[in-house]
Amino acid sequence: MSLLLTHTNANGEAAMVDISAKPVSRREAVATGHIKLQPATLELIRENQIQKGDVLAVARIAGIQAAKLTQHLIPLCHQIPLSKVGVDFVLNPEGITATATAKTICQTGVEMEALSAVTVSLLTIYDMCKGVDKSMRLDGVHLVSKTKEPAEKG
Repeated sequence: MSLLLTHTNANGEAAMVDISAKPVSRREAVATGHIKLQPATLELIRENQIQKGDVLAVARIAGIQAAKLTQHLIPLCHQIPLSKVGVDFVLNPEGITATATAKTICQTGVEMEALSAVTVSLLTIYDMCKGVDKSMRLDGVHLVSKTKEPAEKG
């Protein structure tokens, strides 16, 4: 089996992939992850009693900003025009599940942007709650789906 490394050049050195010949497509990626929290911490979040402020509002903004900055976080990612980034949260007895959706019309996908959004949103929850919960743990960050459809010609 031949292994194709797309982020290396002919000399085996790290290189950015040339996407200039690829057609523009409508792309979407969804990523999710979880932060395990103590029940008391969840209750403080629900009641907006965390000293640093509205945890989920700040985490949502942080996730969206992270998606927009992915090109600066992951060295070989392309700068892409994001059409939409959304971050949603579900509180459950074990903690909070975050789901991020990123959309673009571009020549390359938005998986890294969705993964960055969900990871940074969870890290923000961690940061905002670290004063009250020393047992927090991030789990299961992964890509749920990615789609690519031909872009409509206008």
